[in-house]
Amino acid sequence: MNDDDAFMTIALDEARRAAAAGEVPIGAVVAQAGQVMGRGFNQPILARDPTAHAEILALRQAARRQGNYRLSGGTLYVSVEPCLMCVGAALHARVERVVFGALEPKFGALVSLLDAAALPTNHHFEIVAGVQEEASRQLLVEFFRARREDQA
Repeated sequence: MNDDDAFMTIALDEARRAAAAGEVPIGAVVAQAGQVMGRGFNQPILARDPTAHAEILALRQAARRQGNYRLSGGTLYVSVEPCLMCVGAALHARVERVVFGALEPKFGALVSLLDAAALPTNHHFEIVAGVQEEASRQLLVEFFRARREDQA
């Protein structure tokens, strides 16, 4: 197992925490120099906070741990393609890479709706898509299937 797979496994564990809490199962991890610096799972409902996305929480924790909002050299691992807000946060944090699992055709802002690499910003990061894509997608499918069954 390479580093991307190992850190994505941790992000998927965070996504499972979100699902267990009744949140959309998205998890994120910020890694730097081979260590987890921050982690988070989706919790806008629990936190009553529209910005409480997994990526934002992981970036906040990593910044606090490092003592700097700039996470140069860091990689953000996300089980699902980040939205525009989270891409903006990753750009501001100056991460080196964003690695994600499943595409998010409705809100994904790296490749699905936008090409983040083409944004005219002074910082760019490497984008790696499809790491443990099937496991990421399966968590979403199972979550929304259960939700539909509960509403039936």
